[in-house]
Amino acid sequence: MALKKANILIVDDDYDMLELVQRQLQEQNFHSYKAASVVEAINILKYNAVDLLITDLQMPGIGGMELIKYVEEHFPKVPKLVITGYPSIDGALRAMKSGALDYLVKPFTTEELKTSVEKTLPKKSLRSEDNTPSTGKSMVYAGIVGQSEEIELLIDLIERVKNNRATVLIQGESGTGKELVARAIHYKGSFAANPFIAVNCGAIPEDLLEAELFGYKKGAFTGANENRDGFFQAAARGTIFLDEIGTASLTVQTRLLRVLQEKEVRRIGEQKAHKIELRIIAATNSDLQKMVENGSFREDLYYRLNVMHIETPPLRNHKSDITLLAKNFLKKYAAEYAKPNIKFTPKALQVLERYDWPGNVRELENVVQRAIIMSEHNIDIEQLPDYFKYPAPTISSISKSLQQVEKEHILKIMASVDNNKTRAAEILQIDRKTLRKKLK
Repeated sequence: MALKKANILIVDDDYDMLELVQRQLQEQNFHSYKAASVVEAINILKYNAVDLLITDLQMPGIGGMELIKYVEEHFPKVPKLVITGYPSIDGALRAMKSGALDYLVKPFTTEELKTSVEKTLPKKSLRSEDNTPSTGKSMVYAGIVGQSEEIELLIDLIERVKNNRATVLIQGESGTGKELVARAIHYKGSFAANPFIAVNCGAIPEDLLEAELFGYKKGAFTGANENRDGFFQAAARGTIFLDEIGTASLTVQTRLLRVLQEKEVRRIGEQKAHKIELRIIAATNSDLQKMVENGSFREDLYYRLNVMHIETPPLRNHKSDITLLAKNFLKKYAAEYAKPNIKFTPKALQVLERYDWPGNVRELENVVQRAIIMSEHNIDIEQLPDYFKYPAPTISSISKSLQQVEKEHILKIMASVDNNKTRAAEILQIDRKTLRKKLK
């Protein structure tokens, strides 16, 4: 289902309220930005097209009334909706006089919010998903291949954020193309001529990650023989992509929070901070909200990163794209291996579409590449892994021991990722050490 063509900015210092309102708006198919302070809200307004402002009045520091007055003069075409847990006739009147068009008292229902939003939002912005044109044809967008609703929605979100510096959090299973989405945001946008720096936080040892990201001053630690800029300085005026952000230590998280808050970077061992302008895109296959709950990820950093949220869909949720993706990979590797006339048989495509793809698009690419290597002419089911095919009649899994079921599943995942232990551990949601023990 496509989003309605309206961008709504929610401002509240209560993170639970931000999440609640965002969920209620998502149920109505609206896209939303979140800000926990007036300063954050103004930054979002500067770099994004906002169709409606929803703001709380009572916030520490700068209050919502000041934001309403600012928006009324600097962004006069943006309508304003006030929500507050401290209702008063005087407050309502002052908000209306300052430019607010409606007033909601907490707690409110989803239906009350819907009614107020529809009353406040300009009619031209309420373009329903029923009126949103669909391409209805094959789609290739910055390397993203698909024609399903899930891919259309993904591309729509990329289009909304590509020309601004709003922080983006990409979440999704391993192999769903999170870095591909990050690159699409950068290279399809107005900052494409500037650097794109990709950093895999999980691949850099914890004691080195801080130095690699922020740089260091000569003599800051043993081995620091010269001044060196970090990845943030290298990405200036462009985009830095922080993959596997959930693996970053609390120390790195604290420094990253300062970059987001103050827009400045300080090298290790240096007192002076340097102002920096760039876009931060973070990605993870971890559940950051659970990590916040157990104390392994900072709550304030989570909300700073999650200004714009993009979810990359697992391949099993858009199986209609499997044939299109498979043929795209076929074209790529057929040229690489000098086999221009190779094709899929209808039966092979049927088997590919039936499979659930726990390794997602990355697994599909591996399977197609291996099949091309193994084939001389057409790719038929003989060139596909045995675990894709219907299994031989056997004893029901109900009769198997837990150890046997676990063993078969691990071996199946290992085969699907060409015995890559790191990828297999990600899919199984265990660490490499645990996987090694089980394989032994």
